[in-house]
Amino acid sequence: MAPATGNAFLDIAIGTFTMRPYVFAFFGAFLLACVPHVGWRRTMLFTVVGYLIAFASEWLSINTGFPYGWYYYIDTTSSKELWVAGVPFFDSLSYVFLTYCSYTTALFIVSPLKSWRWNVATLETRAIRRSLSALVLGAFLQTFLDIVIDPVALQGRRWFLGQIYGYRENGVHFGVPLSNYWGWLLTSFCLVAAFQMIDARRQVDAPRGVCNLPFRSLLGPVLYLSVLVFDITMTLLIGERFMALCGILMYSLPLVIVITLALRRINRYTKEEFGEHVRDYPWSPAATTPKAR
Repeated sequence: MAPATGNAFLDIAIGTFTMRPYVFAFFGAFLLACVPHVGWRRTMLFTVVGYLIAFASEWLSINTGFPYGWYYYIDTTSSKELWVAGVPFFDSLSYVFLTYCSYTTALFIVSPLKSWRWNVATLETRAIRRSLSALVLGAFLQTFLDIVIDPVALQGRRWFLGQIYGYRENGVHFGVPLSNYWGWLLTSFCLVAAFQMIDARRQVDAPRGVCNLPFRSLLGPVLYLSVLVFDITMTLLIGERFMALCGILMYSLPLVIVITLALRRINRYTKEEFGEHVRDYPWSPAATTPKAR
C-alpha cells in the first residue's frame, strides 16, 4: 500500500504544477521581483503568511459565507492536483503574487522616481512603504484585478482553468456577486498590511537576496499588467468580448493617469526625499548615482 500512496502523492505533486503552469509562472515572476526587493527571508515569510490569510478567507467563505459570500468549489481535480481542506492549493497561492504586484504598483504610484541611463527606481522610504496610502491603494488595486479575473475564472469550463467553483446565486457582475468584491477588498487590506508588517523592521545591511536588477522597481507593476493582460486575453479567447471591453475600459483611464503622472515626476524629487531614501535603503542603486539637482 505504501508505494501506491507514495505514487499517488507524487502524481498529485506533479499535477499541481503541470495543470496550472501559468500560476507557477506568475509565482516565479513574483520571486524574481520580490527577493531583490526585500530579500529571501521576508519573501518566504510573506509567502507563508499570505497563503495562510488567503486560505483562511476562502475556507471561511465556503463554510460560513464570509467574507466573499456563499460560493463552493467543485471537486473535479483533487485526484490530480493538491487541494487543502476543500480549497485548491493554487488558488490561495495566487493571492501572494497578486498582493505583491498590487502593493509595489501602489509604491510606484506614490513614490518619487529617479531615472538615469537605462534605469529607473522608486525612491521608496520606510515611511512610504508603511504608509496608509500604500495600504489603501494596494488593496484597491488588488481588488480591481479580481474584477477582471473572477468573471473569466467563473467561465473556467470554457478554457483550461476548468470549472472549479461557482456561486450559490447568480451575481450581478457577469455572474459574480458584489459580496465577492467586498470580500476581496477586506482580504487585500489584510494581505497588504501583513506585507507591510513583515517589511517594517529596519536593517543596517542589505537583506540576503537583495540585488540591483535593472528596472527592479518596475518588475512588480509589470507583473500586475501581465496578470491583467493574461485574463483579458483569456476573456477574448472564449468569445466574451463585452466582458473584455468592460475590463479594458475600466483600466484605460487609470493607466493613462499613472503613466502621465510618472513621466511628469521623473527626476523631480527633492534633496530631502532622496536623502531619506538613501538613509533608509543605502544599498539602493539610486544611492550610487548623481544626486538630485
